[in-house]
Amino acid sequence: MEDLLAGAMMLARWDVLAALLVGSIGGVIIGAIPGVGPAVAIAILLPATFAFDPIVGLTLLLGIYGSSMYGGAIPAVLINTPGTAVNALTSYDGYPMTQAGEAHRAVSLAYSASFWGGMFGILCLILLSPVLAVIAPMFGSREIFLAALLGIILVILAHRGQIFAAGMLAMFGIFLQTIGLDAVTYTQRYTFGLSFLSSGVNLIVVVLGLFALSQAFFLLTAPDESPDAKPIKGRMSAGLKELMGHKRVATVASGFGVVLGMIPGTGEFTAQFMSYTYAQKTSKTPERFGKGAPEGLIASEAANNAVPAAAMIPLLALGIPGEALTAMMLSVFYVHNVIPGPQLFQNDIDLVYGLYFALIALNVIVMVFLLFSTNLLTRIIRIPTRFLGVMILILSFVGVYSLRNSLTDCMIAAGFGVLGLVLKRLNLPIVPIILGMVLGGIMEVKLRSALPRLNTPLDMIDRPIAAILFAMILLVVALHIRALLGELRNHNAGGDHDLHDSQMR
Repeated sequence: MEDLLAGAMMLARWDVLAALLVGSIGGVIIGAIPGVGPAVAIAILLPATFAFDPIVGLTLLLGIYGSSMYGGAIPAVLINTPGTAVNALTSYDGYPMTQAGEAHRAVSLAYSASFWGGMFGILCLILLSPVLAVIAPMFGSREIFLAALLGIILVILAHRGQIFAAGMLAMFGIFLQTIGLDAVTYTQRYTFGLSFLSSGVNLIVVVLGLFALSQAFFLLTAPDESPDAKPIKGRMSAGLKELMGHKRVATVASGFGVVLGMIPGTGEFTAQFMSYTYAQKTSKTPERFGKGAPEGLIASEAANNAVPAAAMIPLLALGIPGEALTAMMLSVFYVHNVIPGPQLFQNDIDLVYGLYFALIALNVIVMVFLLFSTNLLTRIIRIPTRFLGVMILILSFVGVYSLRNSLTDCMIAAGFGVLGLVLKRLNLPIVPIILGMVLGGIMEVKLRSALPRLNTPLDMIDRPIAAILFAMILLVVALHIRALLGELRNHNAGGDHDLHDSQMR
């Protein structure tokens, strides 16, 4: 009870409240502007958060992460242009409703489903915290190594159709984190005699380059656009009443968001498509999906807004991020010498409870803000994309330079910005590089810590949790190979069928 009160008192601090307001409202605005997105905003703000207390910095970033999807639904519904990538499925049914003259209904439903999903995810996180407190101390070095290895495998396999590219990019990320002075042997690794590489490649510099600068370059090289979103009329709270008629869809979709949010490499996209498919298959009018079905809109928004709270579970319990945004948050913990994982629930439980309360508060703040400011946000959507590109470019370089007052960092970030632009043009994923750097560092440290206590390779999995994680790794790889073989058989069967048809003709 004392820890719960201490967590609540953290939220009562003026600096935490200010961070919560700025993060939650700023996240909505950022989400509503197509072409920016939470990853860009968090990357730009990350250097500034290092100067704050952990609870302040994390609250600011959580506010942006958790609220951007609310804002991203607005352009998805009104102009068929998702504000964030995870709102793409929202436009399937949201925009047809706008074309049918039901823009008000679609937006209010999106807000209500987002709020339902967000609060459901937080409730699951709070209920799971006692379980995490019990299980987390059972994870030693070898268990965390295997969990990180499982995470990076899932991240790679999540990119269906691009597995080879995702694997190579993840390996590139692992390589990047090895550059510099080895902390154990004090030898130089892959520095090639260049003094500026002795301190390694800074994760924040890479993040700003790959996410923020690449997006700036992308916007500056693309045709200038000013999306036009017309104001809407009506009470935004009307969607809450309609949502009650679809409680089952909203709850199941939120459940998908929670389960898949806890699994590294899956996240919002998989949760959305699974919940959307479920809603369509169980609907009395499945033919309306893609043409303005409210259940489709609810399934999409409830699923993606349940993910942020769920994604905090592996981060807090094991120190393992599931995607790029939580990887950025992990750096805030490290800067302040607060290490997520087994010890966090024992030594800093008040910080954990403070984050729970912050997540609840941000959803309430965002919902209240949106009820009164939707038409203001429709004006913000009209910002020209070239102007956005220039602003992102300036803020990114300011953020990079402020890290160590280094022009070299700015040049490295620019190089990664060009790499990010190339990857975007080729439609290749960026996230595996960041998770490769983060998870690769965790894997190296934990493997080195575990090796002195191992006599044979089998000792790595001689404990129950380690054995379970190893079995999960084998199962995931086996299931993926099975799926690939099934696709290959179907492809060959289709080719044989086409050949037979051509011979008959």
